[in-house]
Amino acid sequence: MKYTVRALRLSLAVPLLTAAALAGCSGPAPGTPDVGLNDPAKKRIAMRLVSSAENSSLDWEAQYPYIEDIGDGRGYTAGIIGFCSGTGDMTEVVERYAKARPGNPLERYLPALRALEGSAAHTGLGKPFTRAWAKAAEDPAFRAAQDAERDAVYFGPAVRQAEEDGLGALGQFIYYDAYVMHGAGDTEGTAGFRTMRREAMAAARTPARGGDEKAYLNAFLDARVAAMVEEPAHSDTSRVETAQRVFVREGKLRLETPLRWKVYGDAYRIEKG
Repeated sequence: MKYTVRALRLSLAVPLLTAAALAGCSGPAPGTPDVGLNDPAKKRIAMRLVSSAENSSLDWEAQYPYIEDIGDGRGYTAGIIGFCSGTGDMTEVVERYAKARPGNPLERYLPALRALEGSAAHTGLGKPFTRAWAKAAEDPAFRAAQDAERDAVYFGPAVRQAEEDGLGALGQFIYYDAYVMHGAGDTEGTAGFRTMRREAMAAARTPARGGDEKAYLNAFLDARVAAMVEEPAHSDTSRVETAQRVFVREGKLRLETPLRWKVYGDAYRIEKG
């Protein structure tokens, strides 16, 4: 995915809420146990939802060897969430792999990857690199490196922030998907996750601050759509409007199955978690 920014935890001053106030909220009270995306079954659903948008497939585990230039100005896009050669997270995946498997065939491309951060070019990479990436996906250590990068830079920060905001599994997924596509911070005039969250909080209160969960999620999705249409590579907003917005409207705040949605005109369904 997109521009790598190390996890930034934003502290929120959460006011004490009375039982009567909490009764008006559609989300859980802060600290209330809830099955979120850290639950293995819910995390698998999140991975499948992201894969439907990133790879037009629910089979997210088949995406470890994937690599191509999709013409979005970020060089090669690859792997389970679309790590990019131009944004730094692909470099970090290969660095993790090199630590686990020194001397692996991808390690020699690290100087070229580091030099290409911020560029759409393929200098020093090309077909030998793409073949090596696909081949490396046969190695469990390389798949583990992709998993670790996803969790450290995208999944973990998104879920933690959503939990602090009092959001259930759907809200956690909505945050995670925004992290995957846009990264944490703004880049080259394009809004990142933190800007979207700030704009959403200006329009609606989070459940942690006594707000209605559906109203807040719609405000966040409004901010995300506004950012997407400003970037040509992301101007198709169907992963929001015919997927996430549908789940909010249906009240699937815990990502309850069955789930049915569309992305880029293709229909998907998950009958069981």
